[in-house]
Amino acid sequence: MTAMLRAAEVTRTSARTAPPTWAVIALACAGQFLVVLDVSVVNVALPSMRADLGLSAPGLQWVVNAYSIAFAGFMLLGGRAGDLYGRKRMFLVGLALFTLASAAGGLAQEGTQLLLARAAQGLGAAVLAPSTLTIITSAVPEGAARARAIATWTAVGAGGGAAGGLVGGLLVDGLSWRWVLLINVPVGAIVLACAAYRLVESRAGDGRRLDLPGALLVTAGLATLAYGIVQTEAEGWTAAATLVPLGAGAALIGIFLVVEARTGAPLMPLKLLRLRSVASANAAVFVSGSAMFCMWFFMTLYAQNVLGYSPLGAGLALVPSSLAVVVGSKSAPRLMPVVGARNVAVLGTLLAAAGFGWQSAMTADGPYLTAIMFPGVLMMAGAGLAATPLAALATSGAVPEDAGVVSGLVNTSRVMGGSLGLAVMSTIAAARTGGSTSGEALTAGYALAFRVSGVMLLAGAVLMFLWLPRRISRR
Repeated sequence: MTAMLRAAEVTRTSARTAPPTWAVIALACAGQFLVVLDVSVVNVALPSMRADLGLSAPGLQWVVNAYSIAFAGFMLLGGRAGDLYGRKRMFLVGLALFTLASAAGGLAQEGTQLLLARAAQGLGAAVLAPSTLTIITSAVPEGAARARAIATWTAVGAGGGAAGGLVGGLLVDGLSWRWVLLINVPVGAIVLACAAYRLVESRAGDGRRLDLPGALLVTAGLATLAYGIVQTEAEGWTAAATLVPLGAGAALIGIFLVVEARTGAPLMPLKLLRLRSVASANAAVFVSGSAMFCMWFFMTLYAQNVLGYSPLGAGLALVPSSLAVVVGSKSAPRLMPVVGARNVAVLGTLLAAAGFGWQSAMTADGPYLTAIMFPGVLMMAGAGLAATPLAALATSGAVPEDAGVVSGLVNTSRVMGGSLGLAVMSTIAAARTGGSTSGEALTAGYALAFRVSGVMLLAGAVLMFLWLPRRISRR
């Protein structure tokens, strides 16, 4: 009886009948699609935004950065809030804020309004994103069924990032830049209504309060680090404007770890990092994100700036790569029981590295099939194949009351890795280009970025093989 009461305290759910598992997965994936889509969908709209609102070049950069910094900085806080106050509640709060901020951004009449709206969008995404994965892992028991559910979540998330260029191109060419934000309003409202009706509440209701000092420290630390990372694109790696926030962010994260080791109810229990599956998989997610996130950015630039594609044409050119992500993600659960989660992650990473190596041989007049389609399919099929076992490993082994913060940690690793990787690769490409705008010079810069990313993926594959557990642990 005591054990039953204790279990009831750990995870509380409403008395209402649980919805079908497919409905839970669909709603969680819809939320994840929206937040990932908005990382990339604004890219093709930036020139139109600048012309309409009179944004400066740094201001234009912050249309993207305001979202990504708020997204990365508040992710762990959003994950723990879901554990303590309810995953469904945080899903609804995050989605409502995201939707309202999208409307404000789409109706903005000046640059400051747009930047504030983008930051609010990022905050909503940080509250929403951890809940999307936690809702799935809470509803589906560990095993083959959860692996398939995580594969769907991974495919939808990767597809959201991949679809950004195509969706943005369609909306900008067919309507206006405002619709890359306004489109979230009807979609968000529909998902919000369905989630409010269909999802069942769950939380780790053990009476703990939110670790406010830890929340403030990690949020400030991650946000400051993210700010320093994005400053590298404009200021370089040795400028004070870059080094000061990077150093301050690292110091705040260090203080956060000290506070977490001493508090009785930490925001992120450090015992989680002693779990091999959690620590190794998050390290792998960070390295993979650092290498792979830049693919869409450079492929879009290559298609438009070198090969002369329109924004819509560039989006259509990358559709096969988008489909390859889905195929890779959905193939992983079939391979994981046979060869093990670790080996599937390594195989996917090596496949992606081969694609990056092929892409690094790009030329200024390359044909579509060999310059974009085939290497893009290899890169993204490998990314999808690796992402599913990494997400499954990163969320395995943790107790239910830590599910939200573990999910937030996975998303934080991915976003921070991607932000750092894009900043590093952009600096490498710019240094190789040397300020020239010729097709040959731009191609040489992009090719070097792909080559360095491929080497990073090979190193990541070695890291995964040596550190990741072979199979998913059960709890």
